[in-house]
Amino acid sequence: MNPLKKITIVGGGTAGWIAAAVLCNQFSRDELSIELVESEEIGTIGVGESTIPPFLELLHSLNIDEKDFIQKTQASFKLGIQFSDWKLRGESYFHPFGSISANMDEYVFYQNWLKSCAEGDDFGLQEFSACSVMAKHNKFFLPQGASKTPVSEARYALHLDASLVARYLRNYAEQRGVLRTEGRVVEVQQENSGDIRAVTLQDGRNVGGDFFIDCSGFRGLLIEQTLQAGYEDWSHYLPCDRAIAVQTENSAPPPPYTRATAQPAGWSWKIPLQHRTGNGYVYASEYCSDDEAVATLMQQLEGKPITQPRVIPFQTGMRREIWKGNCLALGLASGFIEPLESTAIHLIARGMVHFMRHFPERNCNPVLAREFNRRMAMDYREIRDFIVLHYCLTQREDTSFWRWCRNMTVPDSLNETLEYFRAQGGLPESMDALFAPVSWRSVCEGMGLRPDSYSPLINNFNYTTTRAHLFNYRKALEDFIQQLPDHDSFIQKHCPSEKPMAA
Repeated sequence: MNPLKKITIVGGGTAGWIAAAVLCNQFSRDELSIELVESEEIGTIGVGESTIPPFLELLHSLNIDEKDFIQKTQASFKLGIQFSDWKLRGESYFHPFGSISANMDEYVFYQNWLKSCAEGDDFGLQEFSACSVMAKHNKFFLPQGASKTPVSEARYALHLDASLVARYLRNYAEQRGVLRTEGRVVEVQQENSGDIRAVTLQDGRNVGGDFFIDCSGFRGLLIEQTLQAGYEDWSHYLPCDRAIAVQTENSAPPPPYTRATAQPAGWSWKIPLQHRTGNGYVYASEYCSDDEAVATLMQQLEGKPITQPRVIPFQTGMRREIWKGNCLALGLASGFIEPLESTAIHLIARGMVHFMRHFPERNCNPVLAREFNRRMAMDYREIRDFIVLHYCLTQREDTSFWRWCRNMTVPDSLNETLEYFRAQGGLPESMDALFAPVSWRSVCEGMGLRPDSYSPLINNFNYTTTRAHLFNYRKALEDFIQQLPDHDSFIQKHCPSEKPMAA
């Protein structure tokens, strides 16, 4: 065997320090030397502040204490996303985490729910979701602390401060032997084979390595500018190409969910943390100027701004080769899908999970890279299709942007999924998918797409008994959640934020 002796990470931020944390948790400093090069001159995007439940699995895998992490990153809890004005202006729906099953098999519950709709009952799908009902009442409780109750079906994620996350993980990694080098990369040195040998810093120092992880952001300094991995552009499916971000003071206690509100040329986000709120507007420059976007966002802010709005241009898509030669791209360097479902940090973690499964020796067997790239492409395309779903089902025609979305051409893979769903509410089975059927059903129902019929096998159930169960479960869920603490009270009692960590 010819093991890697040194991995060099180019770029910090959330991507760089997640990579460093995962590696130093797996290897001792004697087994593998890890060096991270970053420049304070360049800075980071730092607006990926909403996560999804698998993020907590990353923390647990690193043996990070969840309470400590929440306090030091000023985090709040997230039960899902509230979507407003997406189907039509004035209408909203909720995409929850967790399951919706009413103590039944999820598929059987959904089919019985479809039959209840056909029979004329007016049960709302989200009335059976613990996360949706908690969010509606601004309540929160840890599902693991409520076993054998309706809340046990819930899951949660975090709203967090991205800069504090990077700082937390940097401290974690440096305590475990990761070397941080301050410096700006001005040149990349390559072997005759094309592999990367070293990066040269502005002061003339060379930093070598057996393997390199590119966390340089949209620039793709190693993976694209040096190795020319190529880019698969998805702007013909997702035309939004710019974002405005600004932070505000909290105007009220933070609710336990993200808000995504449709705007004339895209959508705006509101992410409540313990100490402030993150706000932004994702839009298509073809339908909206930067000045118009800034004006729209600033007019809708609910708290006093504490930062100046900044414009972030982007191109939706993914690298054709996320791992090429002895270089792996992570974060924005590997690709970007607009943050509608908060998947950016998840894709960083997934990149490291797949990389560890295919961890190479110094010769970097290309078979490992090919399989890694295939799996990451599956993840990216699954998320792409799910994001497109939110746009293509709109019934809005009040602006040019939404008329385009209503008539857009969708990916073949999404079209096949929607055709199958329309038939009887089924969804194709896929390996290790991020978005479970409950997510697809919630968005489709929220956007007005309901299956044409339910499975005829449901007629074998005693509907009178099933209907009574649905009534009773819905009431029991509502009654139980009414007794729970509100979100802010839960935070203040169990995990109030500390002062931001010193740099």
